[in-house]
Amino acid sequence: MVTGKGGVGKTTVSAVLARSLARRGRRVLVLEVDPRESLHSAFGAAPSGGEIVRVDARLSFQNLQPRTVIDELVRERLKVGILVRRTLDSQIYRHFVEGAPGLKELAILGHAQRTLQKDRADTVVLDAPATGHGLSLLAAPGLVSEVIVQGPVGALARELAEFVADARACRVVVVTRPEEMPVEEALELGEELRKRGHQPALLAVNGLLPAPGRHEPNDRATELWRARHLVQVRELEHLERGWPDSGAAAVRLPQVALPLGPPLIDELRRVCDEALAGMAAAPWE
Repeated sequence: MVTGKGGVGKTTVSAVLARSLARRGRRVLVLEVDPRESLHSAFGAAPSGGEIVRVDARLSFQNLQPRTVIDELVRERLKVGILVRRTLDSQIYRHFVEGAPGLKELAILGHAQRTLQKDRADTVVLDAPATGHGLSLLAAPGLVSEVIVQGPVGALARELAEFVADARACRVVVVTRPEEMPVEEALELGEELRKRGHQPALLAVNGLLPAPGRHEPNDRATELWRARHLVQVRELEHLERGWPDSGAAAVRLPQVALPLGPPLIDELRRVCDEALAGMAAAPWE
């Protein structure tokens, strides 16, 4: 699960990690939950529209639409056609799906888990919502299982609560940028995750500018560049002081003057692989 403050580049990092894992021999499915769809640009493909799109032999992606996933779960559980139709057409069901706390989160996690159980992929990379919603995604199965103790929803919630609590099954990647608000939010997110028993597997710092050279012209652009770089240095030091040395890996990804697309993802994937070279396995595997 890849999460962090909105705008830090979670989708880009999700695509980078997916590419890295696929090159390591994994069969990877990347799930995007933002209905606006931008993940397809990272792989140079057409929008998903809810379907699984195959990028190559080991990599696929899908824009996940929770309502569609919940409807599919109903078909899977009820099986009898007339019951399925009556349920899906019911106003009560529609209101329940739209308003029931935690149900959409269960749908997202349940889809990821079923993908693994049905051997459609070895690894699912979830391009999760921003920090607060990302935490809610992890907390939802436990909360729902406490309220609904019987029936298919209760059984699914208990199963998913065990799934996300298993550190070998569910890994969390925190993404930030070297700026004040994203760094503060990353530190708070890391602390909250540890309180909930989810030790982050990776801290990805995205969008780093290089240091200006000595021979750069003394113009306004260079002045702004130097000022921005000083801010980055300060925020990186703050991040290093506040992030516990708990064994989680860290990677720094540079700002690259390319639009979201395969060349950008391949460049950042090389940086990521070099940073983690020497490890027998990626920390999020």
